[in-house]
Amino acid sequence: MELLELRKKNEEFIKKIKETDPAFFDDLKKGQTPEFFVLSCSDSRVSPSVITQMPLGHMFVHRNIANQVHTEDESFSASLYYALKHLKVKKIIIKGHTDCGGVKAAWSGLNDDELNGWLSKIQTSLPSRNNQKEVSIDELTKINVLEQVNHLKEHPTYRKYGTDVEIIGCLFHVESGEIERVTT
Repeated sequence: MELLELRKKNEEFIKKIKETDPAFFDDLKKGQTPEFFVLSCSDSRVSPSVITQMPLGHMFVHRNIANQVHTEDESFSASLYYALKHLKVKKIIIKGHTDCGGVKAAWSGLNDDELNGWLSKIQTSLPSRNNQKEVSIDELTKINVLEQVNHLKEHPTYRKYGTDVEIIGCLFHVESGEIERVTT
């Protein structure tokens, strides 16, 4: 897709929005009051706003490989703080997805100097390879989502500003488009 095509798609987007709500962009510039803070994987196939058809302004989104929650990740911590303290979000969604490349890479022990630091963080959320039971990548992704929910509950920013904010773990199925709520 060329830049010219992206511009054309943007123009179509603007036209469609203005046809249904001429004041949409005027209202949008007044600020945001999203209901959801979403932590999602960076994978290009799983854009939270697209797969839920949520309009602009309804989701404050942070993305990283394999949707990880780590206190030393300043970008995530800042996003979480802003969502809880200033935007007053009502729910936090941690959304993983089937066929997750980050989980696959961490599980397989991929050795890539540029990724090893991040992959080691993902590995800490996965079960030990010493388990005798065979585990699919999609099962590992569910386990990862649940671990991130647990990490978020212990995150100092969440504990200070968000304990009354519900955390929801979800798994997006790339093969069907379905969103599944993941619970223990």
